[in-house]
Amino acid sequence: MPELYRQSVSIIEPWRDVGVNTRGEPVRASKNVAYVLQQIADADTILYPVWRSGIGDTERLANVLSAGIATVVRGGNPSVHDAQSFEGGKAGLDDLLRLVDQLLLRRSTASGPTLFICLGHQLAAASHIRLIKRAVREIQSLTKLPMDPLGRTLESLQRLCRRIESVGESLRIMKRGEIVATGWDHPRFAVAPNESLEVGTRGLVPYCRREEQPHVPEEMHEAHALVADELEGVIDVVMSIERELTVEMFHSDEANEEAILFANWAYKHLHDAIIPVRHALAVSPVAWLLSLPYAVEILAQTRVDPATWTEVSATSIYYKDWETRRIRRSFTCQFHPELMADIRDIGGRSGMRYQELKESDGIRLFIRMLYHGMQE
Repeated sequence: MPELYRQSVSIIEPWRDVGVNTRGEPVRASKNVAYVLQQIADADTILYPVWRSGIGDTERLANVLSAGIATVVRGGNPSVHDAQSFEGGKAGLDDLLRLVDQLLLRRSTASGPTLFICLGHQLAAASHIRLIKRAVREIQSLTKLPMDPLGRTLESLQRLCRRIESVGESLRIMKRGEIVATGWDHPRFAVAPNESLEVGTRGLVPYCRREEQPHVPEEMHEAHALVADELEGVIDVVMSIERELTVEMFHSDEANEEAILFANWAYKHLHDAIIPVRHALAVSPVAWLLSLPYAVEILAQTRVDPATWTEVSATSIYYKDWETRRIRRSFTCQFHPELMADIRDIGGRSGMRYQELKESDGIRLFIRMLYHGMQE
């Protein structure tokens, strides 16, 4: 029914709840998302409880979602680095990652933005690595490209892919001086357990690189700094003009800083290599490369304790139009902008009054991200 989904915000539920709060209540945060959108924007929502329904045709569902005004991929209790934690639901880890892959590739001038929250944020981090690996694998398997009779363009692309592969296979993920993963094939390369459980209200601060990171190539930090200087990700702008922002954290896993820096670096290199040959790629078996993000920027971080940080608390995923150079954005956040300080869903608590919504930093960020994404 296009007249419904094209005028609605879609909510993807990867799991039945986002966890159990300190009261012992399971928190189904989808109800909060729907309530906030109805109260503030008079927007309808459509719920897709894929943990209960499963995911049939991934591409078809992604097409429906991208035709709406926005999509919210919600949080959940399972861990992206542990496929067995999704047992009990009808949508397994691979099903969800295939759907997120498709959502990341469908951010066009005709689509709405996607906001990935908590588990969705972690799924997006894993999908970045999957898409880069797929690009490397498929480019390297090509034997020829249209409009490239001498093979020079293909050789240049394959040379870049060999470099990306080499860096991806050797990059290490470290926490408190210990290696937790080596190489992009490791299940904990994109997402790993946080050093400490982070639950409750936290101050949101701008992203700042750690000084001691000899295991991360300097060019990755340089590529990220260039993106941060060139583009605006909404959350970074809000942090620069408002008072201290506080948000609600409710997680035990986190997206790894090294993996996001690598994804941004790889996306940038692939984009720069593809621009001159986009017309040839458009009629090749790897035409989907033209839909890859342009960059991904880490916007904010939160502190668990003086020695432990959630370095990747929010990111902005940028897409650059090939001809007009206009930028489109989707967003991810580890925090829960739809939850209040009590970490309860609508039903466990009464609906928030408009003034309470207006004073909540998380709610204002939630609406800003969706609003700015919809304008693009």
